[in-house]
Amino acid sequence: MRTTLFIFLLCSASLSQAQDSSYVAQPSTSQVAITGNTLSEQPLLPEKMLFTQRVFWGPNGLLRVIHAAPLTSEGRQKEQKVRGFMLVAHQVTGYATLAGFVMQGILGAKLSHATGVEYNRLLSLQQTTLTMTNIAYGTTALLSLTAPPKIRTDRKATSGGLKLHGYLSLIHLTGFVATNILAQKATHDSAFRPYQPVAAFTTLAAFAPALIALKF
Repeated sequence: MRTTLFIFLLCSASLSQAQDSSYVAQPSTSQVAITGNTLSEQPLLPEKMLFTQRVFWGPNGLLRVIHAAPLTSEGRQKEQKVRGFMLVAHQVTGYATLAGFVMQGILGAKLSHATGVEYNRLLSLQQTTLTMTNIAYGTTALLSLTAPPKIRTDRKATSGGLKLHGYLSLIHLTGFVATNILAQKATHDSAFRPYQPVAAFTTLAAFAPALIALKF
């Protein structure tokens, strides 16, 4: 339950900062070269960043302070490779999380009708699956929330998908917490058993399109 609460608070704090309009102070030499035959000057950092991105990658972020990621045009190009790797890993762990939510829904539905030894076996499997799903969900969130900020070349082309992803994230985050709470309560009160798979499948219904929305 503590892990669930931590993930909920982390994601909520970052989502609340997604619309942060504060400007980032730029060095006088803050231009980067955009790949292609033509060069386009861009600020080194975007005007808006998630709170978690600002902590690590902001102008005074942790990685800047310890000189692990100098704020230069060459450094920002390297960060884009790191970002690409992290977001690919984000999708991989995201699909693993999807599988976990499916299993939670199936096992929860079976638990609603199970008794005796079969119930104990399914409950043990469900608790193991729940733990693995929580780890996958938390890893997926951290990979997305702490990735280096993108060098944007066309903000309008990507804002629609990102906004949809943000709205769906609020839904599946709520469903994620509800699934964990109901799973715990169902072990002590059979009246909660039918609701846990509903929460799991609802979370799945929001989580799947949230992953797809990142491609648009």
